[in-house]
Amino acid sequence: MEALDALLNRVSLARLQEPAPDAAQRELLFRAAMRAPDHGYLRPWRFLTIEGEARQKLGELFVSAVLAKNPDAPEAAVTKARAMPLRAPMLTVVVATLQAGHKVPESEQLLSAGCAAHGILLAAHALGLGAIWRTGDMAYDRTVAAGLGLAENEQVVGFLYLGSVEGERRAAPELAPADFVKVWS
Repeated sequence: MEALDALLNRVSLARLQEPAPDAAQRELLFRAAMRAPDHGYLRPWRFLTIEGEARQKLGELFVSAVLAKNPDAPEAAVTKARAMPLRAPMLTVVVATLQAGHKVPESEQLLSAGCAAHGILLAAHALGLGAIWRTGDMAYDRTVAAGLGLAENEQVVGFLYLGSVEGERRAAPELAPADFVKVWS
């Protein structure tokens, strides 16, 4: 796939099914991630892959987070939290590892980790895989962060759900650049 095709036609796809990316595809996904802009060569990212039975374990971690915030959470909220990781055969947790006090501001380090996540999404599209970047409450929850083994200087950038496309791949919406670009003088 041509680079411009991936850039212009990538879309988020929520309906994912087996198989998950294979070993060769994963290698390419993570190599693409590591091409993210990285001022200072800090490599302010790391990745956790979750698949198979580990998805159920992540669902139970999500349930723990829901119940920690609200011990009387409705059963529907508990059921939803438990099922979230089962929406794709593989999840990649993109983690920003931030260095405080460095000449590169933490905000720039976080953006770099976000670019790494975007690199994975672009590579997935180029490989014919489906992917979607999700955050939500679980991405910002300290119970989840602790359960994933994150250090105090780390945070979840997003959960990338990856798999094979279920059904038809939808087309990217047409947006007019003129609606978003203005000349400053």
